[in-house]
Amino acid sequence: MSFSLLKIDHVQLAAPKGSDDRARQFYSDVLGLKEIEKPEILSKRGGVWFLIGNQQVHIDIEEPFNPAKKAHPAFVVENLNHLKAHLSKHNIEYQVDTLLPGANRIYINDPFGNRIELLEWK
Repeated sequence: MSFSLLKIDHVQLAAPKGSDDRARQFYSDVLGLKEIEKPEILSKRGGVWFLIGNQQVHIDIEEPFNPAKKAHPAFVVENLNHLKAHLSKHNIEYQVDTLLPGANRIYINDPFGNRIELLEWK
């Protein structure tokens, strides 16, 4: 093959129109991701971008909106037990999943119903 896929640059999740502030509150204030500036030409559409490690999470507007119920990003977490307590403090429900060998993991939904996996490798 004369090409190579190198890494994931970003993950994009959809949100309904007018939801930028809710996205900021959840992804930045609750999950602690750093908001990054969208290119000016794209910012007119709405949506918010965040940084996690050296990858990006793009929350962009989709009309009509349908949340991703099965497809999802999976974020590696350090100290999942503290994160679970933090989520509970913010009234965010999570589902524990013990099916993946070697991982402690939970699933949450963002404010728009998109599924997110959070896992800590043992």
